[in-house]
Amino acid sequence: MQITNQIHFRNLQGDILGGLTAAVVALPMALAFGIASGAGASAGLWGAILVGFFAALFGGTPSLISEPTGPMTVIVTAVIAGLKINNPDNFLPMAFTVVMMAGLVQILFGVLRLGRYITMLPYNVISGFMTGIGVILIFLQIAPFLGQKTPEGGVIGVIHNIPTLITKISIPETILGLITLGILFFYPSKLKKVVPPQLVALVVGTVISLTLFSGVEIRTIATIGEITPGLPQFQMPTFSPGNLQLMFVNAVILGMVGSIDCLLTCLVSDSLTRTEHKSNKELIGQGVANIITGLCGGIAGSGATTATVVNIQAGGRTALSGISRALVLLIVVLWAAPLTSGIPLAVLAAIVLKVGINIIDWGFLKRVHKISWKAAGIVYTVVLLTVFVDLMIAVAVGVFIANILTIEGLEQLQSNSVKAITDADDQIVLNSEEKQLLDLANGRVLLFHLSGPMIFGVAKAIEREHRAIANYDVLIVDLGEVPVLGVTSSLAIENAIQEAIDEKREVIVVGATGKVKRRLEKLGIAGLIPGHHWMGDRLNALQEGLTIVREKQNYNYEQPDKPFTSFS
Repeated sequence: MQITNQIHFRNLQGDILGGLTAAVVALPMALAFGIASGAGASAGLWGAILVGFFAALFGGTPSLISEPTGPMTVIVTAVIAGLKINNPDNFLPMAFTVVMMAGLVQILFGVLRLGRYITMLPYNVISGFMTGIGVILIFLQIAPFLGQKTPEGGVIGVIHNIPTLITKISIPETILGLITLGILFFYPSKLKKVVPPQLVALVVGTVISLTLFSGVEIRTIATIGEITPGLPQFQMPTFSPGNLQLMFVNAVILGMVGSIDCLLTCLVSDSLTRTEHKSNKELIGQGVANIITGLCGGIAGSGATTATVVNIQAGGRTALSGISRALVLLIVVLWAAPLTSGIPLAVLAAIVLKVGINIIDWGFLKRVHKISWKAAGIVYTVVLLTVFVDLMIAVAVGVFIANILTIEGLEQLQSNSVKAITDADDQIVLNSEEKQLLDLANGRVLLFHLSGPMIFGVAKAIEREHRAIANYDVLIVDLGEVPVLGVTSSLAIENAIQEAIDEKREVIVVGATGKVKRRLEKLGIAGLIPGHHWMGDRLNALQEGLTIVREKQNYNYEQPDKPFTSFS
């Protein structure tokens, strides 16, 4: 397998321009997500640089831009808040360790080739999950937007403290936040290709703060503060026996969310560039990037949709665009970091708040009720669980409910494909000869016809249809139209065959080939049925069944001591 992305210089100008444009978009977002996570602006910047560089170098999507994102920031924020409670002096190194562990989880996903399955979640679950993350981002930015510290306890803590936050509102900082939101919402579409609205909002908000509000008393928490230029401080993996389980669970959640977030963005990249990404290679690249980022004190990241789209629109097509973007940000951190010290936190809060609003799946939420009330129930259940309980529980419950509803629908559909008939009543398509043979048997041949995939939900239908008809001499199990035979359905068929044999009835299996036949053989059914009763043609099976019926008829006439069974 190719270790790194193939880098070439055939699109040098487009890649450099794409990387430069993506860097301009990334700067305000990195600062905002770093502050929002609780790790600090520097951690956000190094996350943007390191995740972006190494994901581009080792990933499987050439035009993808990776950096701290809204979903990843939500998880990192929860990780830091949870570790801070029990480890107030050592929580950040442990949080960065969780980022490294999440990288290992992503590498494991890639090695196990799970990339294609991670995004195979029902859309209503993905929609509810992303909407819940958007809601969390919005709630967590309310306090800094109003000029105050975010209360502990996540969303619930913010809700409990809303009256206090409102009574202690800082008017200057709230005005800065509103101005920032105004720029982000009403920024002309034509200018977005020239200068990104996030950068304009950041500059305008900072300039207003330093000029119009220069004489106004603003709390000391209102600005980022000075970021020391230079290379990041190396972070050794740090564990605590009491928090090891929590760290592991958080790492799995972070790795899973990062994988979903990234691969969804890869699909966007594919649609814009008309290419196809390598999902497993991308997961390995993301994992490597997050391990290195954690070691250097940066917050976790994944594929960023906005930055990726900006990069592609500006001409970026290869990994060189992601690498050049990371180098531009590196220059900013090494030589221009002090210039960011005066940026108000309220402005960054407004930027993140707008990200949260954008993440909410407004389009689907407006239509889901028209599609299905069950689908709407799944969406809102996942949203509530994501916001108020746990992200992984939300996804697990959503997938479970969606699968149950899917299985129920498939069961109802496939149950109609299980037919037990003793005469030609047009329930299944029979040719004229087959109909004639079935009619001549006069109800003594039971044709058990199955079609389509036999999933486990069909087992009850198999049992029900078989037991509905009790009087017959020959059971013909027609599997000619069954491509897949599940374990549970196989056992149901085995029970039907075993009951027929116990009642001294003859059993013929027709049309069982390939995997279906091997499944029945592994269950031991081959030992219950003579070899000549395994047939490939339904007409021959019906002819054999009629012959057996007539032999039994003659036997009963010739043996008066045997009870005669009427055909009627």
